[in-house]
Amino acid sequence: MSALLHNLPLTKLKGVGQALEEKLQRLGIQDMQGLLFHLPLRYEDHTQISPLGSLRVSSTAVVEGEVVANQVIVGRRRSLLVRIRDATGLLSLRFFHFSATMKKQLEVGCWLRCYGEARPGATGLEMYHPEFKVLSQELATPALEQGLTPVYPITEGFQQQRLRQLVQQALGYLASHPPEELLPLEIQQTQVFPRLVDALHYLHQPPANADLALLESGLHPAQRRLALEELLAQQLGMLILRQQSRSQAACPLLPYQVANDISLEEKFLASLPFKPTKAQERVTAEIFYDLQLPHPMLRLVQGDVGSGKTLVAAMACLRAITAGYQAALMAPTELLADQHFQNLSNWLEPLSVKVGWLTGRMKGKAREAVLAKLASGETHLLIGTHALFQDEVVFQRLALVVIDEQHRFGVHQRLALRNKGVQGQFLPHQLVMTATPIPRTLAMSAYADLDISVIDELPPGRQPVTTLVLPDTRRAEVVARVRHACLEGRQAYWVCTLIEESEALECQAAEVTAEELRVALPELNVGLVHGRLKAAEKAAVMEAFKQGEYQLLVATTVIEVGVDVPNASLMIIDNAERLGLAQLHQLRGRVGRGSTASFCVLVYHPPLSAHGRERLQVMRETNDGFVVAQKDLEIRGPGEMLGTRQTGEIELRIADLKRDTDLLIGLKPVAQRLLEDLPDQAQRLLVRWRGNQVCFAQV
Repeated sequence: MSALLHNLPLTKLKGVGQALEEKLQRLGIQDMQGLLFHLPLRYEDHTQISPLGSLRVSSTAVVEGEVVANQVIVGRRRSLLVRIRDATGLLSLRFFHFSATMKKQLEVGCWLRCYGEARPGATGLEMYHPEFKVLSQELATPALEQGLTPVYPITEGFQQQRLRQLVQQALGYLASHPPEELLPLEIQQTQVFPRLVDALHYLHQPPANADLALLESGLHPAQRRLALEELLAQQLGMLILRQQSRSQAACPLLPYQVANDISLEEKFLASLPFKPTKAQERVTAEIFYDLQLPHPMLRLVQGDVGSGKTLVAAMACLRAITAGYQAALMAPTELLADQHFQNLSNWLEPLSVKVGWLTGRMKGKAREAVLAKLASGETHLLIGTHALFQDEVVFQRLALVVIDEQHRFGVHQRLALRNKGVQGQFLPHQLVMTATPIPRTLAMSAYADLDISVIDELPPGRQPVTTLVLPDTRRAEVVARVRHACLEGRQAYWVCTLIEESEALECQAAEVTAEELRVALPELNVGLVHGRLKAAEKAAVMEAFKQGEYQLLVATTVIEVGVDVPNASLMIIDNAERLGLAQLHQLRGRVGRGSTASFCVLVYHPPLSAHGRERLQVMRETNDGFVVAQKDLEIRGPGEMLGTRQTGEIELRIADLKRDTDLLIGLKPVAQRLLEDLPDQAQRLLVRWRGNQVCFAQV
């Protein structure tokens, strides 16, 4: 039966011709089923008339009254002001967009029924652009709505009333063409949710006594029934993506086995001045297990700032190089790529491992030389930015790709490296890393195509960072704190942020701040780094800071990731209220990397918003990245937290990862069983929710 519903064309609806069908398609509505799955954003209560005298500021209501005044007001902005009256009081209706015909329609003496929000205005309470009907004395007064009125997402040139009429028509087909119940029986038997037909009816036509607050929160059982199905479809999509990758061949990277000889990995560990943590050893073992399999590893390593992900990545690269292959490490910024290049070169070059570096800014003969060494196999490990995606970057025997800061790259971007594998036939193993801890439930959805490892232990000696929150009226105290720390032989960061999304303005602010601090702190050497410096200039400043030539480094948020200066023990973040929790936590992670007690001072400009106060309070209370991440998810939601590139892969129409966390629990194995046992049903579910987005094979 469901095939009939989703095969019913929109043109079966009265009044839908080619032009209207095209408008519906712009809303993503392709057929009758698509129209019924286009759910309301919110609801309005048009079921009863409120006396004008009962209206209060911000109340939304249906009112009726006689027009007693009608005039065009010419002021700073021209408007049509209509006054209506009933037995209890007066109300003004104000229209900024109106015509002569509309003015005539609202003539004095006629009766109106209006719906809108009462707001304070120049004449007392006013409704701006309310919905209205002129009540004719000759005809019977139209009946009030019997249930709540849905408000739908619409596109330009499409009226709410028109869409409501089409949905009402489509609901008439549900009895004879009900959509197929596609939830697996095991879910239907354990979850107390309404049938799909009943849920759709309810959400498009809620009764007058419906719990409006519950509907607006998205927690009504009818909404939850659909959210559960959408989340299942999303899990299926990610599992298919994983299945397609796993179905292809990869080069098994086996451990080094030569009698009386030790491997590169063992030589590397012996050269380190410290011993890896138990968490690093556990995650490395998980990676090594994956690498020896004949299909591609797809593993995400989460670790808080300073937990030692780079060491784990180095071990994985050495396993590939020892087996006779090449590895690549990709970072989202040149600064982070350069940091990795410096660290890994220092670690691996003494072991005769050739490490190369490639960014988009590298040109001419230098670039040609890097590409030639890569193609010949002379370079064992290539480190770079998104430039590694480019067609002219050809590896001889690429078997492993490490991607740092995974949330900066979408699923499709990291899969673009698949064609660079050995002989174009073997997919590289993929290890993706993030220093942005992600709550478990969000990771289950956003990274359902990956196995997840967590480095949940900091190296011994790492000091927790004490966080202080101060208003900018105490700036002089902050400057004095910087002077004291630096004269005692330590180093400090001063991070500048701007509310405008303008790199030029942010860099200008950093330049001004650096000059002010040079004047205030003449005894200190003050460095400056920002996004508009050339890569070589940034690298030179960072290296000078690392070597102790600068005591204070003024920077933009360009230093958010990848900078490792153990002697830096003080972080000042100016206008901290302008940053999200994840960014604040990343910046704080730049200090506390040595054995000295470290501090982070969050300087804010009062007054703080409620969210701003909440964010700074979280930073003051905890150093735990996973606690910070959970709070970040609660405050901002998954879209902002993961970044636009990644959330493009998990765009949801009805479900909300923050609100519907409990629905995700246990859903991945259900999706796996559905895919294995009922693949046709799984495909129909995917098409219902994702449409053409399910064609992952072409990625």
